[in-house]
Amino acid sequence: MTSGVFLNNASFIYPSTFYINGLHNVPNAKYYYIFLCFVYAVTVLGNSFIMGTIYLARTLHTAKYIAVFNLAVSDLCGSSALIPRYADMFLFEKQYISYGDCLVSMFFVFTFMTLQSLTLLALAFDRVIAICFPLRYHAIVTKTTMTMIIGVMWVFTVCIIALLVALITRLSFCSSTTVDSYFCDHGPIYRLACNDYSPNRTMGIFYSVVVIFVPLLLIAVSYGCIGFALLKISHGGERIKAMKTCTSHLILVAMFYLPILSVYILPLTTTVHPNIRIINSVLTQTVPPMLNPLIYTLKTEEVLQSIKLLYKRMKVNSMEDPVKSIMKN
Repeated sequence: MTSGVFLNNASFIYPSTFYINGLHNVPNAKYYYIFLCFVYAVTVLGNSFIMGTIYLARTLHTAKYIAVFNLAVSDLCGSSALIPRYADMFLFEKQYISYGDCLVSMFFVFTFMTLQSLTLLALAFDRVIAICFPLRYHAIVTKTTMTMIIGVMWVFTVCIIALLVALITRLSFCSSTTVDSYFCDHGPIYRLACNDYSPNRTMGIFYSVVVIFVPLLLIAVSYGCIGFALLKISHGGERIKAMKTCTSHLILVAMFYLPILSVYILPLTTTVHPNIRIINSVLTQTVPPMLNPLIYTLKTEEVLQSIKLLYKRMKVNSMEDPVKSIMKN
């Protein structure tokens, strides 16, 4: 499927629109997109709840929860950049998207996915210092330190994604403008170009290494250090207590990275149908943001205690208000 094109001043041929293919020949695919709408609703409620809890509970005003708050922001914004637009696109068969809107969408989707990966690395740094250097934890992992780490992550992310997207503008699209993905995906778009796209391919590899494989490797190394430190703890109860503080983070890491790795590894061993790749990628980008706040709420004692305290405070305040109004009257 093709669309009209225009020639810019630098003689690059840009399409007026791209056609997002989505799931191909899948019966009742609309139910899948309706399911994504449900996922988005839960994501908004869950991440808004965890952000509100961290903001209101003074006990959570720590370095670790600066990173958790940033993860919730990344999850919420990443899902908002992806699900509403594309669910609307496929449910109502409006699969054409303008060239400019496509690049903007690509920028925001990749920005927040990158921030999710880097924030998981920041949380791994928090855990490795807490367990391997417990006496120095509060001196090393301060709110100022974590704020600086998060700030650097944002600057780095915006710069690398801006370059990733800017290189797309150096491509000409002469024939097909059908994107074999469910959103304006970097790889499927640059491969449509009719001029040399080797810089885009190189940038795509660099992005994958820096944003996916390096953070995952560093997280694995950090848990190797944590495991070594736990072996030195002689008391079994203390060891289990230390391990429990890592449970939530390990679950988040597994949910985020394992589906992404399968996208990279499966094509090396077998032929993967585009629909399988799309479904796997969608679940990677939508399910973890939905489950992250639930995991942090149910698996983290600090958050549970803070929620209970906030609930008690709200209950006391609601009981005090009628008494105050009666006394005034």
